[in-house]
Amino acid sequence: MWKVTWRRFRRSRLAVAALIYVAAVTLIAAAAPLIAERGRLLPFDPNEVDFSSRFRPPDHLHRLGTDDLGRDVLARMIHGARVSLTVGFLATAISLVIGSLLGALAGYYRGVADWIVSRTIEVVLCFPFLFLVLGIVALFGPSLYTIMIALGLTSWTAEARYVRGEFLRIRELDFAYAARASGARDARIILRHLLPNALAPVLVSASFGVASAILTESALSFLGFGVPLPTPTWGSILLAAQQNIEYAWWLVVFPGVAIFLTVASFNIIGDRFRDALDPRAE
Repeated sequence: MWKVTWRRFRRSRLAVAALIYVAAVTLIAAAAPLIAERGRLLPFDPNEVDFSSRFRPPDHLHRLGTDDLGRDVLARMIHGARVSLTVGFLATAISLVIGSLLGALAGYYRGVADWIVSRTIEVVLCFPFLFLVLGIVALFGPSLYTIMIALGLTSWTAEARYVRGEFLRIRELDFAYAARASGARDARIILRHLLPNALAPVLVSASFGVASAILTESALSFLGFGVPLPTPTWGSILLAAQQNIEYAWWLVVFPGVAIFLTVASFNIIGDRFRDALDPRAE
């Protein structure tokens, strides 16, 4: 199935380009300490202050200019990618684990378990997503771990609904009856036989979830509830540009473009992946 899915996926040049972009950004983010620190490929540290170079436009020395404290924007952008992708991937992993387990329990056992999980999903969906995350971050204090956990605890509902729907379908198939007839325990049936066959739509949702988590983290940083300073993030760079947009355009353009391209790439990958998994597709 995965070979067929990949063959269908790579027919879209836009999706392949988005995948290459995401892979490149992930590689740069992983290698950020080797690239953007003093004595490395870039001669500037992301938190190095130089008041003599405040609001310096892009030139041969500072490729993307400097901010209000004279810090190199390119170095901060590279380290900001590390933070944004870490939040995106780990928050999505948390939501996948919670959503998959709850959806599996609801779809397999049905009855009371299904009622409890379904009502819990409805309660979580009653609250606006961003305000719910803001409330959790404000309660426990802004930090990288708080943001990841808050995003993971508030974004699992989509995965739970997908897994629940798939379990309600595949639990009645022959291989599920065969596993029960062989005497396998419920935990083994759920984790080894049913869950692997229910993950395809969840992986599509995960791609959109990473994009949503990156966008939400940037919004929190822009609002001042993100990762505490001086840790650079794309949202905090935009926050620094808020009062200086008239004469420091590069503080808006470069992080804005980075957020747009990254979020759009994950959405394109998820959209194409969904089409590639469609059994009706040629």
